[in-house]
Amino acid sequence: MKNDLTQSSWGGQPLESHTPMMQQYLRIKAQHPDQLLFYRMGDFYELFFDDAEKAARLLDITLTTRGQSAGQPIKMAGVPFHAVEQYLARLVKLGESVVIAEQVGEPGATKGPMERAVSRIVTPGTVTDAALLDDRTDSLLLAASLHRGMLGLAWLNLANGDLRVMECPSEQLQAQFERLRPAEVLVPDALALPLIETLSPVLRRLADWQFDAETGERLLTGHFGTRDLAGFGAEGLSVGLGAAAALFDYARTTQRQSLEHITGLRVEREAEYLRLDAATRRNLELTETLRGDPAPTLMSLLDGCVTSMGSRWLRHALHHPLRDRGYAAARHSAVGELIGAETDGDTRMLSQARTALRGVADVDRITARIALRSARPRDLAALRDSLARLPELHDALGQPQSAMLAELLGALAVPDDALHLMIQAVAAEPAAAVRDGGVIATGYDAELDELRGIQTNCGEFLLALETRERERTGITSLKVEFNKVHGFYIEVSHANAEKVPDDYRRRQTLKNAERYITPELKAFEDKALSAQERALAREKMLYEALLEQLATHIGTFQRIARALACLDGLAAFGDAASRYGYVRPEFSDQPGMEIIAGRHPVVERQVENFIPNDCRLSPTRRMLMITGPNMGGKSTFMRQVALIALLAHVGAFVPARSARIGPLDAIFTRIGASDDLASGRSTFMVEMTEASAILHGATEQSLVLMDEIGRGTSTFDGLALAFAIARHLLDKNRCQTLFSTHYFELTRLNGDYPECANVHLDAVEHAHRIVFLHALEEGPASQSYGIEVAALAGIPGAVIRDAKRRLRALENREVGAGPQPDLFAALPEPEDEKLSHPVLTALAGIDPDSLSPREALEHLYSLKRMAS
Repeated sequence: MKNDLTQSSWGGQPLESHTPMMQQYLRIKAQHPDQLLFYRMGDFYELFFDDAEKAARLLDITLTTRGQSAGQPIKMAGVPFHAVEQYLARLVKLGESVVIAEQVGEPGATKGPMERAVSRIVTPGTVTDAALLDDRTDSLLLAASLHRGMLGLAWLNLANGDLRVMECPSEQLQAQFERLRPAEVLVPDALALPLIETLSPVLRRLADWQFDAETGERLLTGHFGTRDLAGFGAEGLSVGLGAAAALFDYARTTQRQSLEHITGLRVEREAEYLRLDAATRRNLELTETLRGDPAPTLMSLLDGCVTSMGSRWLRHALHHPLRDRGYAAARHSAVGELIGAETDGDTRMLSQARTALRGVADVDRITARIALRSARPRDLAALRDSLARLPELHDALGQPQSAMLAELLGALAVPDDALHLMIQAVAAEPAAAVRDGGVIATGYDAELDELRGIQTNCGEFLLALETRERERTGITSLKVEFNKVHGFYIEVSHANAEKVPDDYRRRQTLKNAERYITPELKAFEDKALSAQERALAREKMLYEALLEQLATHIGTFQRIARALACLDGLAAFGDAASRYGYVRPEFSDQPGMEIIAGRHPVVERQVENFIPNDCRLSPTRRMLMITGPNMGGKSTFMRQVALIALLAHVGAFVPARSARIGPLDAIFTRIGASDDLASGRSTFMVEMTEASAILHGATEQSLVLMDEIGRGTSTFDGLALAFAIARHLLDKNRCQTLFSTHYFELTRLNGDYPECANVHLDAVEHAHRIVFLHALEEGPASQSYGIEVAALAGIPGAVIRDAKRRLRALENREVGAGPQPDLFAALPEPEDEKLSHPVLTALAGIDPDSLSPREALEHLYSLKRMAS
């Protein structure tokens, strides 16, 4: 049963009718009705009522009932506090948000239950704990707002403080979501945009007033301490700043503190990157396959990064090919120097840099946790050890000639003050949590060292005190001892009572002895009995102060993290180039592209003997009309051209003998066939929608891949559409186009449009089987070999033979009357068809009566080979 929850009632009962503990819980729950509340009780986080039922179902934990409150049984489920991270990770992956309420009061300090308060809120888009994050993927919180067809987007990577905002036409919603892949999305309550419901894994609707541009500007200027946002280039972005307002306030609320590591705002412009729509990102399989698997993809091939920061940089780079070709060329120069492209392939710089990077931790995310005061002791130890390795990187890079490597080297300057502080303050191998002690290094704090000394040297102190007191009093039987009931004491027998000094104070009388305490022993007792507790409290205080000191270096740590990530990504590019034989691409101001012996980077690693192919596009050769058999390699060829162009703009070397790339503003693809049942779109509707986006968006500087357009409808409809689309691309868009088709009629376009060149992927028939040559040749293909491919797929022989007869009849127009032949007319099976199989032909030529046994056996073996 669901309960109505307000600040004053629960389940229809006044709040006062519940127990004091439940009253406190329900008041907190009333502020977070849609989130699971983890309520700290001793060593457990407990959930109650509906939350308990839900958590028990999602986490497979025990649901119990204990006592009553307001006449209702209290349903409970709980998880141990020391294992809470693993449960939070599972809930976050399921799209749930969790409110953590910690004990903040002192036991017995107040009447009634111990005080509790919300310490943090964990949501899919605001997680920063290492246990809850994928090391190699960013987790983004995104806010979206819409006004008069303009989409405002703001997104935040809370794990490193990267805040960005942009505005774009609403038609780009799907493309932006495919690019950013947000973990959680915030939208205004009144936003009616059905597509966003299907795109968002976790969608939260907030009040419309939270998406106010003036509020966004006020929040951000207050945070950055600036007069306005002009310095960030954000002036006039009213819809984007409205989204930023909701985003920033939501992030600040979940973390319950200021977000110190958000040190700037980046405004993204549409013209910064090559445009890749959602279909293109999927079809090119940049970071996941069409089936949704992480491999084999371009990312899985190139990700030789040795740090998680580098992998995230690489993933971002692949989805953001640069329009600024000067910056892409600077990356090329850096990669070239790393692999010794100008020095006979000397890769020592690459190997030494990668060796130094191998010991580097995730400085990026550790910095964010320092800013949020959630960094753990081992985070600081990892950061300390990573900063200590920076000199190795300086030695590896030496004095680079590349401007980018030189800039990265400058950003990797060792922060001596911060490093020295962590070396002094953090133990060599600290405990996992501050509560366990052993976090602060010995020698950093005298008081802490003394408290620890008391714990470790207690026996030595008592022995030394006993020796001194025996000498001082002359009582050789005097003993200094301890028990849990009476604490520390000096025991003297009654026989020696007259020798007891005046500063001894009687603590306990026994039958044969007296027990005393001295001021010195009392002072030691006070220290010893509370030493562990006081040491832990002192260590916690010192650790919090250390985080405060390190927070002043956040900007420096972020600079180092960005440089490490970039260097690791460039090194991965270099490693792939060196290993797979990639070359540096050349940018040209002349339209078109010339790729010599280009290869598909992923497919060539999956097959033997990959056949490279050339691709030449220019103003006088703007469209390649590609024909050839199914499985002949048309789609592979088209994709490899697009990937080579994309890699060049990412800043990587490319799989080719040489590549010259002219100006590009976008890559569009229309490849493959699938329906979209969730949106009510058939396969053909999806095909036409993607084609429409290309026809409306492609420019003279766009690269368009159009594969088998028109195959989702009847032959004549499809042919007519394919013809009209190809003409539109030639006449209106005038883009660089790879257009593959089985409609051989389209090859006649070359007569009206000389800039449309016919090429084909070759294949030959051998022994009634098809052999794919995968080589691109000039001119149209002679046939499609569809029936032969069907035979390879295992279609029964009778079906193949019938299909061949029908094809021959259709081609010769031998049956039916009128414009279309009658496909269903009965066809007699020709005599030659009966003998068309080579085994049958061979048998027909054999005279069994004239064969010797040896000849008969040889013929049998021959027929067996032919049948196989």
